[in-house]
Amino acid sequence: MNSDNPLMSCSRVGGLVAVALIIAGCAGRSQTSPSSTLTVNQLSGTWNLVSIQPAGQGDQAAPPGASYTLTFADGRLSTRVDCNVCNGAFTLSGQTLTAGPALACTRAACPTMAFENGYTSLLSGESTVTLASNVLALSSARGVLRFTR
Repeated sequence: MNSDNPLMSCSRVGGLVAVALIIAGCAGRSQTSPSSTLTVNQLSGTWNLVSIQPAGQGDQAAPPGASYTLTFADGRLSTRVDCNVCNGAFTLSGQTLTAGPALACTRAACPTMAFENGYTSLLSGESTVTLASNVLALSSARGVLRFTR
């Protein structure tokens, strides 16, 4: 092997460039990509609502002073919606989360009732789940819910 051979030097540089491109491509990936299969264990625990975005509307932050959480435990979900609580079954298949078919909710008159109604309608039914950097997003034709740990 002659190190003065320009063809050999070019081949080595090309190989190094290829390796660098592969490493750079892998480094930019998020924790969970949309094509990944999520597990119930990744969802387990309590998530705090950051915002809702009903279809065709702007992002709405969770009302200050109100508690909106989503908890996955023992094959069920429960959600605190200000002064009410909802419980129900859920299934997870790949990236699809189905809440319900029906959620049983208490019906106290909370000060944030309009926001609560929007939240529960976005949560119920099928949603596509994405999880990246401790942000859980549930997206559907109805809109998007965003949570953090």
